[in-house]
Order: sequence, then C-alpha cells, then structure tokens
Amino acid sequence: MKTLVKLFLALAVICGGLNAAQAQSTKKEKQAAKAAAIKKLIENVNFVFEANMAIPQTGNSRQLTPEYDLKVVKDTITAFLPYFGQAYIAPAPGETEGGIKFTSTNFAYTSKQKKNGSWEISIKPNDHNIADWRDVQQLRLSISTDGYATLQVTSSNRDPISFYGTIVAKE
Repeated sequence: MKTLVKLFLALAVICGGLNAAQAQSTKKEKQAAKAAAIKKLIENVNFVFEANMAIPQTGNSRQLTPEYDLKVVKDTITAFLPYFGQAYIAPAPGETEGGIKFTSTNFAYTSKQKKNGSWEISIKPNDHNIADWRDVQQLRLSISTDGYATLQVTSSNRDPISFYGTIVAKE
C-alpha cells in the first residue's frame, strides 16, 4: 500500500512538472506573438498610441480617459492629447481649443529597433508654425515588446509633456 501511495505521489509530481513546463512555453509563445505583432504595426507605420496617463514636466501625473490618442499611418499623423503645463505664448482671445490637437501629412518618421527588441520612434512634423501656440516640434515614442509605450511631446511654445499608454492596431 505504501508503495502504491509513493508511486501515485511520484506520478503527480511528474504530471505537475510537465504542466508547468507547458505553461511556461505557452507564455513565451504569447510574448513572442505579441512582440511580432508590435513589430509588424511599427514596420507598416499603422498604429495608434492610446494614452492612459499624462506626466507634465511640473505638477502631478494624471490618469486620462480613453479617448486620448496619437494615430500614426504612413501618410498622416493625428494627435488628440490633453496638455498640462506652462505655455509661453497665450492662445488668441476667445480660443477654447486646448491640448495637443493636430493633423499632419508632412512629417519625418524614423524608427529604430534596439538590442532588447524595444523600439524608438521619432516623428517630426515639417509643417509646424513656431508662432502658433500649439506648435509641436517632435514626438518621440519608446515602445516595449509588450506594446507599452511612452510618448514625449516637445513643443516650441510650451513645456514638454510625456504620456504613458499602449500601442494598438488602427481600426
């Protein structure tokens, strides 16, 4: 009877070990599939950065509602992001549109994959107007293989601001 119990315990340990090994390989496969999907989005220049948190240069970070994003396709970038920080040029009287809101079809896009698999993307709008209080000089995205990203926005007339979020496929 004791031999049967030992045999049963040994069998349970072996089955448990096989199940854990299978779960680890499944997790690695899922991570590899996610990294491949992110790579495809970036190489095809067809993705959306969905902002979850804004981090101004001064002040506290702020959680964001889901509608804020940066859409990037081969021929157009569209930004709809909030802005918290100091502006050096005031908007025109009666101006009610704030934030980082623009569409550009004239921009430079460069992407570079790092050794660890993450990505660095630089977007420089060429149609910017330094006299405009909402002018954006550069957008820099740092994207992990899991799809988490940091967006840094540098403007001519406002303090820099960063956003945390995720990269998703454009609908």
